Amino acid sequence: MKSTFDVSEILCRLHHTYPDAHCELHFQSPLQLLIATILSAQCTDVRVNAVTQHLFQKYFSPQDYLNVPPEELENDIRSTGFYRNKARNIRGACRMIIEDYDGEVPRQMDDLLRLPGVARKTANVVMGNAFHLPCGFVVDTHVKRVSFRLGLTTNTDPVKIERDLMVAIPSDEWLFGGHAIIWHGRRVCFARKPNCTECPLENICPKHGVTSKK
Repeated sequence: MKSTFDVSEILCRLHHTYPDAHCELHFQSPLQLLIATILSAQCTDVRVNAVTQHLFQKYFSPQDYLNVPPEELENDIRSTGFYRNKARNIRGACRMIIEDYDGEVPRQMDDLLRLPGVARKTANVVMGNAFHLPCGFVVDTHVKRVSFRLGLTTNTDPVKIERDLMVAIPSDEWLFGGHAIIWHGRRVCFARKPNCTECPLENICPKHGVTSKK
């Protein structure tokens, strides 16, 4: 087992294993991705996609989310969990998009971070996948776990983890790297029982053989 890691080798193997790694939230516009990402908090992408399949046939513009009573939107997204807070954030974000950004989802990180319910994870998802302008690294629960196990960070705070990954990984790999690490966490490097014997990074992973949750 190696005690150090080679980022270029990690990326090479991830490209080979997950050449088509991409955002698994379904969307056709920046607004749809913003809404889907807000809904994804404490919820699986599979559940979000099931909800947005119907949601996006009913709501097309920011104004649509404001035209219905809050209780109606809450009911439409109920199965994603924390639906009252999510509905409040969606309506608040849509109102700000209309009032401050001429009805269009802003294309700047600082502007996205002003929207209710939008922290760096959501903003990075939108910037990278809707606008193809990655300016940071998406840090979700899978990235947090896998990057720690690979030795890419020793931090537990998402902001500090993002900073570590932005230093360790070349900027032109931020978008793919985020998707690939998430895919790896979902498919191989599970939280409770990682499948190390099937892992393409097994012989360069400092945490090879780990069985406890990190």
